Amino acid sequence: MRNKKTIMETAKIASSFDRASELKAFDETKTGVKGLVDAGISKIPRIFHHSSVVELANPKPIPSELLHLKTIPTIDLGGRVFEDAVKRKKAIEGIKEAAAKWGFFQVINHGVSLHLLEEMKDGVRNFHEQPPEARKELYTRDYSKKFMYTSNFDLYRAPSANWRDSCYCYMAPYPPKPQDIPEICRDVMLEYSKQVMILGEFLFELLSEALGLNHNHLKDMDCLKGLRMLCHYYPPCPEPDLTFGTSQHSDSSFLTVLLQDQIGGLQVRREGYWFDVPHVPGALVINIGDLLQLITNDKFISLEHRVLANRATRARVSVACFFTTYVQVLPNPRSYGPIKELVSDENPPKYRETIVRDYATYVNAKGLDGTSALLHLKI
Repeated sequence: MRNKKTIMETAKIASSFDRASELKAFDETKTGVKGLVDAGISKIPRIFHHSSVVELANPKPIPSELLHLKTIPTIDLGGRVFEDAVKRKKAIEGIKEAAAKWGFFQVINHGVSLHLLEEMKDGVRNFHEQPPEARKELYTRDYSKKFMYTSNFDLYRAPSANWRDSCYCYMAPYPPKPQDIPEICRDVMLEYSKQVMILGEFLFELLSEALGLNHNHLKDMDCLKGLRMLCHYYPPCPEPDLTFGTSQHSDSSFLTVLLQDQIGGLQVRREGYWFDVPHVPGALVINIGDLLQLITNDKFISLEHRVLANRATRARVSVACFFTTYVQVLPNPRSYGPIKELVSDENPPKYRETIVRDYATYVNAKGLDGTSALLHLKI
């Protein structure tokens, strides 16, 4: 009788849940998840409940034969000026193995000043912790805006919302005018994006050589022509077992450069198990995106990853810079498919060709639903 009563009560709650109205009400506050936390809520709204969080309470234990993997490798870039060919070759071999097995690696001695990394994290925190009136003026779902502040880009499409707010801006190939970026984070966003572009060019050289190609091969394919910067803010969550900071997904870019703080929560999925990506002081996290997996014909892999809801008492911040080709003002008409030097009769193409705008449109329409968008292009 008790079980029957519980089932009836659950059904009653479910039937009274008007998801569309609650999504609209949340969106119209224009203060995001930060606004909910500021209001002092102790229970998260139903729109944030994830059906897949059941695994968080009872995660699959990593089998003994995989324990040696521990976590993603860390690679020393030697300040981007290697002392000799041996050290450069060692770094390339490390990147090759990491890109093929993990799709993720961390880099140290990457040439971006540690001071700038701290300033960038502070800039993100300062923006999101402004008074709500200042944030409301910038809140939008108009993707034509040069600078965009919102919560959950796929709010109305995803099965569940994530406990995260974001602001973002395309930084290349057409940098925004300074006045397009809020003053509170303007200077550091512009400077950090310049440094990431320089680092990105160096990384694409090493990745090209890791594939056995000319060091300019990926650059000549316009893989680093565009840069999109997303500044994420993950407020403390009162019920972290019911939601995610970012749900399971793979990146649709060629390459992602991620700056994360010490709070952690990023996990990468390999062979069906979730591995933590720890904070390494001064490091940047690099991960292969879908488009790089596509053009390398699976030599490099774009693994799914997620961010757990924040259990700390302070907000987590991260900055993800996505290398892609510009898809808004002047879409790149170039078709991308497996690189001809990497395919053969024994290793035929595994994907259909696509243009980046079409792939981006598909990804945005699909949202973060836990499935790989690359399946859409599989031959």
